[in-house]
Amino acid sequence: MNPPPYTFQCDPKARPEKPHPDSPTELEPYIADSALIEAVNLAIFLQRPLLIEGEAGCGKTRLAVAIAYELGLPFYRWDIRSTTKVQEGLYEYDAILRLHDVQTQNLSPSINPQTKKPRNPQEPQDYRELGSLGKAFQSQEYPAVLLIDEIDKADVDFPNDLLSILEKPWKFFIRETGEEIQANPDKLPIIIITSNKEKGSLPTPFLRRCLYHYVRFPSQPEELQKIVNAHYAQKQKVDKTTIPKADLVKSAIAKFLKIREDKSLFKLPGTSEFLDWLAALDHFTPKPYPVTQLQQGNTIPYRDLLFKLRQDWQNPNYPSA
Repeated sequence: MNPPPYTFQCDPKARPEKPHPDSPTELEPYIADSALIEAVNLAIFLQRPLLIEGEAGCGKTRLAVAIAYELGLPFYRWDIRSTTKVQEGLYEYDAILRLHDVQTQNLSPSINPQTKKPRNPQEPQDYRELGSLGKAFQSQEYPAVLLIDEIDKADVDFPNDLLSILEKPWKFFIRETGEEIQANPDKLPIIIITSNKEKGSLPTPFLRRCLYHYVRFPSQPEELQKIVNAHYAQKQKVDKTTIPKADLVKSAIAKFLKIREDKSLFKLPGTSEFLDWLAALDHFTPKPYPVTQLQQGNTIPYRDLLFKLRQDWQNPNYPSA
C-alpha cells in the first residue's frame, strides 16, 4: 500500500491555493495533539472510517471541517437522527413531484435546484437528489471528507447497515433511475464518525472496521491558551474582535478548570461554553469584568453560559456574581 497523497498536519496554512469548490471556505481554527493527528492520517492511509468519541464540546465535529479546509477537499456532513436510515445518506427520489410535473407539464414545471432548469418528467434523474454519502461516493477526482455526526442517535441496525456501503465494492444502485454510483477506489472518502454513546456501545462488527480515538478534553492551562489564541486569531480576521487581555484570559482559564474539577456537577462545561464565557467577561459590558473580582471566591459571573442543567445552575457552590 502506497503512502497517502493527503496528510493532515493540523496546519490551515497547508491549504492548497485552489481548493475544491465544495471545500469549507471559512477557516476552522483547531488544536489537535500529535496522537489525534496520527489517528487521522492512519484513517486516510488505511481508507477506514475514524470513530471519534469524547465529551460534548471537545471538538469532535469540528475536526472533519478542519481536515477538509486544510486539505482543500469537498466536505459533506450527515447529521444522524433517531429515525435516520442509510438510504437517506445515499439518495432520495421524489416520485410525487414527478407525477405532479407530468400533470402540470404545460403549466409550470418545477425547477431542478442542481441545474436551475425546469425538470423534465421524461428524465428520472431530475427527481433524484444524492445525500451526503452519495455525494462523497460521486466525487471521483478528489476524496471527499464525510462527517457522519452522532451515529449513536440512530437505531441499533444503522451502523451495521452502513457497513455494507462502506466496504468493497463501495457502490450503490439507484433503482428509480438505473444509475450505479461507485466510489473511485483511489479516491475513497475520508470518513469521520462521531459518537456520544447516547445509546450504549456500537455493534462489534462496526467497531472492528473503524479506527477509534478518544478526544481528551484540554485540561492544562497552556492547552486552553492555544485554543483562545487560535479562536481570536480567526475572529480578528472576520470582525476585528480584539483578544482579551492576558491577565483576564489567565484568570478565566484558572477559574474554568477549577469548575471542571468539581465532581458534583452533572454536566461539565466544554470549550465552546468557555469561549462564550470569556467573550462575555471581556465584551459584554463597556469595561471587562474585573480580574481581581474574578479571582476571588466561588462567585461566577454570567454563569448562564457555563451551567446548562438546573441542578448545576442552582449549585450553592457557585453563587451568581
